[in-house]
Amino acid sequence: METLSLHERAMIDRARGFPTLALVEQWAGINSGTGNLAGLATVAALLADAFAALPGEIRLVDAAPIDAVLPDGSSQSRVYGQHLHLSVRPGANRRVLLTGHMDTVFAADHAFQTLREVEPGVINGPGVADMKGGIAVMLAALKSFETSDAASALGYDVLINSDEETGSLSSAALIAELAQGKIAALTYEPAALPDGTLAGARPGSGNFSFIVTGKAAHAGRNPEDGRNALLAAAALALRLAALKAPGLSVNPAKIDGGGPNNVVPDHAVLRVNMRPSTPQEEGRAIAEIDLAIAEIATLHDVAIHLHGGFSRPPKPMDPPAEKLFGLVRDCGGALGQSIAWKPTGGVCDGNNIAACGVPVVDTMGVRGGAIHSAEEYLIVGSLGERAMLSALVLHRIASGAY
Repeated sequence: METLSLHERAMIDRARGFPTLALVEQWAGINSGTGNLAGLATVAALLADAFAALPGEIRLVDAAPIDAVLPDGSSQSRVYGQHLHLSVRPGANRRVLLTGHMDTVFAADHAFQTLREVEPGVINGPGVADMKGGIAVMLAALKSFETSDAASALGYDVLINSDEETGSLSSAALIAELAQGKIAALTYEPAALPDGTLAGARPGSGNFSFIVTGKAAHAGRNPEDGRNALLAAAALALRLAALKAPGLSVNPAKIDGGGPNNVVPDHAVLRVNMRPSTPQEEGRAIAEIDLAIAEIATLHDVAIHLHGGFSRPPKPMDPPAEKLFGLVRDCGGALGQSIAWKPTGGVCDGNNIAACGVPVVDTMGVRGGAIHSAEEYLIVGSLGERAMLSALVLHRIASGAY
């Protein structure tokens, strides 16, 4: 720690001692699955109280309504919880964006609802790593940073959204708005690996619903008069799956439709996820989707309507990103933490931020693992580690080291 100034030492000591675990236990003890509006409202209120200790203006922002395709092909407006936004020193010359999410993948009626100690220093619970632990790290870092000699030089926005686990569709416009004018961003997803390795490059992601409309007929008397929507959907799934390449993953995930065995089905909905590693692969996928729709619609004499698209652009490791990762690595070295990064197949709000031209490190949260499962765990010691790391990164950005 020879490279730390006296101000930095005092600041990281405060970050290390912040009562993050108590906050994680409180927040993770409340179910806040993306669809649990009551639970999200409770967590949002608690977060607003906690972040109100920071200077600036805090508000809860209504989520933008999003249309979702139902199994019968109709659309329904889906309502999401409010997003939390804190603005601090918006007039500062140097400003950064910090983001997190309050929602989890565990629905209100999911069996995974409580916390327990797996072993000394490791706790298991819904959202402890992804990402209520990360939110606690963010808060500890910011409160510690605000006591530093460099705080007045840096402005920042904090966004904690309520829909990240379902693609951030209702908060995408808000993310893009807050990314404007920022020199860097930090997102508090858990580390890519339990040893603290960060996620580097990420692919993009798109979710698609293909609504297929055929024609019903009696399967025994006059099947030739029918147009089998289920068969067309299956053919489209195979056609799209054939697009898979080293830079593009394709996952046909579900087909809704069909009915009695003696009726040619006139309706089906195919759900597909695609993940391109580069903008070029995303462009290729879009063009191939259009061709596949035209080909299958003509071959099976059906109508196919597309809903959805690519909502998370690919996030490359370009030179601005490498510079920010280098700062995080150097800050880790000053703290005795070895910081490395590697490409990952997951996506998050870091994709959206990078698409706005803002370099982002999006795994500044805790060490842990088994996220999105009932085995999700948090390594408790990483709360202090990562809070110190973020506080030092913020201090050095404010001081002009980045």
